[in-house]
Amino acid sequence: MGWLCIGLSTSALAEESTRLERMAASNTLRVCIWPDYYSITYRNPRSQELSGIDIDNARDLAKALGVQVAFVDSSFAQLVQDVISDRCDLAMFAIGITPQRQQYLRFTQPHLVSDVYAITTRTNRRIQGWADIDQAGSVVVVAKGTLHEPLMKARLKQAQLLVVNTPAAREQEVQAGRADVFMTDYPFSRRMLQQNDWARLVAPTETYHLTPYAWAMKPGDDAFHSRVEKELAAMKADGRLLNNAKRHGLEPIVAR
Repeated sequence: MGWLCIGLSTSALAEESTRLERMAASNTLRVCIWPDYYSITYRNPRSQELSGIDIDNARDLAKALGVQVAFVDSSFAQLVQDVISDRCDLAMFAIGITPQRQQYLRFTQPHLVSDVYAITTRTNRRIQGWADIDQAGSVVVVAKGTLHEPLMKARLKQAQLLVVNTPAAREQEVQAGRADVFMTDYPFSRRMLQQNDWARLVAPTETYHLTPYAWAMKPGDDAFHSRVEKELAAMKADGRLLNNAKRHGLEPIVAR
């Protein structure tokens, strides 16, 4: 994980201080997305059309800034590297605010909040409810780089934790029976249930671990951060954020 050693030099901070000017000159806001995040930033494999709350939010933000939006494919595993190396001005794919990420990224105020959910198969007999997950013999799979990786490392006491390189791999492990459940959030759990007949949701019986989601940027530019915060606050106040959430079935997890 080489990105852990990346720092911000004086020259980098000087360059960063001109981000709003550079955006104005290029007429472009570059937004990192993870295009497999259903209802958040999702690319339809057939039409290649992008949809989701943060696709709509990015377009609204770009309009408010008076520029065009350009989407840059990223992932949770590449998030820090892509933002710090300036592949994008802002990462917008419902990124959980975690202590690990806060060491390297600067976040906006939260716009969504989700608990943790589990997905198993309809035929799995070991996992009937949430209490069955952390038991001896159970295998729990998470995707590398997601907030669920450090969370489950800290929480699981008896179950075996399996960390795979991609979100698709965690689904394959569960479907193949090599793992009992994979951990995810509210938006992705909706995708699994809507698109996969084999999937079964396992929800916590009480709050397990609420995570606020926000947009992330490279540290060091107060003017850019303040401007983005101002526009996000306006989107909350005038109802644009809520309307975008309703359009994608995410109203229950909107941060008020």
